[in-house]
Amino acid sequence: MYHIASSTHLIMLLQRQSRGCVYSSVHGFQQEEIREKLQAFPGGSIELLTQESGLAVLTINYPSRMNAFSGSMMVDLEERVSQLEGWTDGKGLIVQGASGTFCSGSDLNAVRALSNPQDGMKMCMFMQNTLTRLLRLPMISVALVEGRALGGGAELTTACDFRLMAPGSVIQFVHKHMGLVPGWGGAARLVRIVGSQNALKLLGGAVKVDPELALQIGLAEEVLQGEGTGTPLQRAENWLSVYTKGPAPVIQAVKKVVLSGRELPLSEALRTEKDVFGTVWGGPANMQALASKSKHR
Repeated sequence: MYHIASSTHLIMLLQRQSRGCVYSSVHGFQQEEIREKLQAFPGGSIELLTQESGLAVLTINYPSRMNAFSGSMMVDLEERVSQLEGWTDGKGLIVQGASGTFCSGSDLNAVRALSNPQDGMKMCMFMQNTLTRLLRLPMISVALVEGRALGGGAELTTACDFRLMAPGSVIQFVHKHMGLVPGWGGAARLVRIVGSQNALKLLGGAVKVDPELALQIGLAEEVLQGEGTGTPLQRAENWLSVYTKGPAPVIQAVKKVVLSGRELPLSEALRTEKDVFGTVWGGPANMQALASKSKHR
């Protein structure tokens, strides 16, 4: 993924990041088994476009089902995350839905077919692995929410570092209406984003979160206002470019130290920060900055 110092604890962290990091065969999880089951329910696609600028756009594409995840799309997403993990030049990622809506969760055809507890748990573990890897990518990620992000779609937004909402869009954790709770890691991530009190309200009330409420509770960073200033995707790219300007190794290092601070105990996060610091100290970007004395300008 990217070059870092090889201390034991950091190697273990990277292995967890790149190999799913939550569930493995130790937990009774067999990835190929559930992949085969999911592939039996086709429809839609997950498209990935990478640009020379270091920005990638991931599109959930199943408009006839409001971009709901079919089984094959869940497998597609895992494969696209694997591609992004191996993209050494990556700095930023925008996740969007096709045709003006984000994602309405799971396609009910696949859900009904996988309704027994054993298969449901396997799907849960598969998607938790994938979305955890998405969140831990060595790039800064943004969910561009147009239209509705419902259920699993709402969970997907929490697997990005930031959320930008178009006017009139809604994020809603509708799980309670389906007799469920989030299973793709959305509840755990939501608590970290908006706090336990707000998370309890959103889940317990299946609240329709509009852009105004999202800004108020910290679920969204910004509402993409303005006519004639480009498409929502172009505006999202402009917003993200502020944070991805600079060499890829530096942006990746920024993401890594923030990730370690968010997930690891303080002493381990400090050691990780030291190790990541060592990969950029004396590097090309650092030497160029020193030569130009840009710090003091």
